[in-house]
Amino acid sequence: MPVAKISGSLQPRISSKTRDNLLSSLFQINAQSPDNDDTVVIAICAGVFGLTALMLVFAWCNYSYRPIRAKNLLWTTLIYLSTVLWFIGNIPANGHVRLVGAWSNCKLWIIWFRVLFCFVFASMTIVRFYALDRVFNQKKPFTTWSSLIATGAVIVLNVIFCLVNQLISGSLTIEYVPPLEICNVTQAFRIAAIAFQWVLWTGVGVLFFRLRNIQSSFNEFRESMAIFAVIIALLIESTVTNIYYKYYILEKHRRIEKTVMDMVAGNIVVWLFIGYPVFMCIFRRREYEQHWLEKLAKDSSKNSGLPPKSGTFYAKMKDNGEFGLGNIHQDLDSSELMGSTLKSRYHPFANKHPLDIEDMLNDHGISVRINDSRAL
Repeated sequence: MPVAKISGSLQPRISSKTRDNLLSSLFQINAQSPDNDDTVVIAICAGVFGLTALMLVFAWCNYSYRPIRAKNLLWTTLIYLSTVLWFIGNIPANGHVRLVGAWSNCKLWIIWFRVLFCFVFASMTIVRFYALDRVFNQKKPFTTWSSLIATGAVIVLNVIFCLVNQLISGSLTIEYVPPLEICNVTQAFRIAAIAFQWVLWTGVGVLFFRLRNIQSSFNEFRESMAIFAVIIALLIESTVTNIYYKYYILEKHRRIEKTVMDMVAGNIVVWLFIGYPVFMCIFRRREYEQHWLEKLAKDSSKNSGLPPKSGTFYAKMKDNGEFGLGNIHQDLDSSELMGSTLKSRYHPFANKHPLDIEDMLNDHGISVRINDSRAL
């Protein structure tokens, strides 16, 4: 018979069937131990994360492509990593493995992986939206120091929440129940964690509302609206699941649904951040980049909110490593701006000399360097 180490001694482990019957009787549910279906779900989720990772690798390999460079690729990558660590925490927290050995450290996996990186995911989104608000609404640069201060503030709040719950007695938060090989998560902890998430995403909602008037070249408001809708839907689902289905981790269909929902939402957010420019880079590289540059110039000519002398917005890294959010120059290649075979009425730069293009953009506050050879 299998054995498990409990309180310093080896004790017989109950069979999966006996465990399921006992839990079903205790909680009046259809309890099911982890099986091959859980393994398949873990594998599928890992495959989706792998696909998103390939997209980010492609984006980094094509960082010189200006529509991609205009996205904060470093920040998007960090958001992706937080979703991966969140998913790792979900594996034991949602009951996809038997909680024995290393998996039985409930506070580690639930507090420091699942909860912390779920909070970090929200916090990084807050900082990303705050960067846009600072540049487009406040007309201020968002430098390395600005990002570090903003990030540090929200991360410290997250760590304090997790540290307090780590130090509180497990009987009040989370504790391992060896005979049943489960983590007992108290209702008080569930409510506190859900409430903290609602606070974080309310902050995102406030910033999202402030971004409603930024110019269309970057599609940030529409992207932000889609991201906010996805996360609010997930947050409502998480609230209902954790409050009304307290033992969902014991029911196979509910725990699988919860893990898949978290995985899908996290990956959708990353794809909304960077997926479209990556797609266009693959299938319409030259045409889309030229259209993007022309749209950028058109928005600038309408005084649509670009900060002074800012050619892109917040994502291009300056040579010294700072986020160049208020002091960016833009490299425009004359061959790209003038060589299109499309009709000139759709491409306002097509019949202009490079110096005329430079003067026109500089008149609207964009610092430009024209290159005769390919700049990127």
